[in-house]
Amino acid sequence: MPDFRQIPVRCREQGQRALERVRHARHPLHGWRRWAVIAIQAAVGLLLLFALVNLALWFSIDRPGGPVRQALWEAEALFYSPLDGDQAPDHAFTALYGDVLGADPDATAIRTYFEAQVRREQFVLEHVMVQRMLTVNGGLDARVFPTGVYVGLRAIGPDEAPMVYVTRHLAHFMFFPRHAYILVVPEHGEARAFSASVNDKLGDDVDNPDHLRATLQAYDMDAYDFPASGQAIHLMIRISDEVASDALERLETAVERLEEAQVTYGVLAPNSNTVIGCLLEDADVMTRAERSGALLALRAPGLGADCV
Repeated sequence: MPDFRQIPVRCREQGQRALERVRHARHPLHGWRRWAVIAIQAAVGLLLLFALVNLALWFSIDRPGGPVRQALWEAEALFYSPLDGDQAPDHAFTALYGDVLGADPDATAIRTYFEAQVRREQFVLEHVMVQRMLTVNGGLDARVFPTGVYVGLRAIGPDEAPMVYVTRHLAHFMFFPRHAYILVVPEHGEARAFSASVNDKLGDDVDNPDHLRATLQAYDMDAYDFPASGQAIHLMIRISDEVASDALERLETAVERLEEAQVTYGVLAPNSNTVIGCLLEDADVMTRAERSGALLALRAPGLGADCV
């Protein structure tokens, strides 16, 4: 009969021998080739670290039904999200919302659904639901969505095939940064989105494509931050349930000030998320300490950077 007391000792001895072999192993490459391999390994390791951090942050957020159930739901929503310009299959809405809204809800039922959702710290606005809003209401406004001022966060990913099939799940669950924008839903009229990015991404043919600028436009299929196949799931936070008359005016002023500032984009700061963060701080929605918090900085790099 084997002596089970000796098993831990043997395992420890085998581990030590394996470690010694690694320590004294000769590297098969030398010179610049060796350092090139080491650099590639370091880059891959850093990428995997970012992926694990973002995945951990995703699970740390309070989710309806628990993180595992919500992860499955969001993965299904990404799967059903159509390519840019296409329509989701007829059964997509029923698969995602049939248990709570039925197969063919009207505008009032959709608004009632979101009135319950906005009470959460964060809730989801995704591509298939927005497509249904367009079908029953013609757009997003107070008839299908509660009035207020919202901050939206979406993953950065491609909209078109073939890369969207590979990256949209990875971008949503495992890679950051997130792109932030502000959505205003007034009591009357269409919702409007304040989006900031570089001139080049906003489609402007100008002499300075790397300068930051902002747009304030109708939240429709032509808007920069409208849900699309590569950025199909948006995490939304309602920061105010009262849309004051000066909310849009303040954003219009921000558009003008940013255009005059001629700020050059920076990977870490300043960037488009910095613009959103500074607006929230100026409006007393969050303090500077909150805006510079580690969680916000990791989920949306640049949000906590110094204002410009």
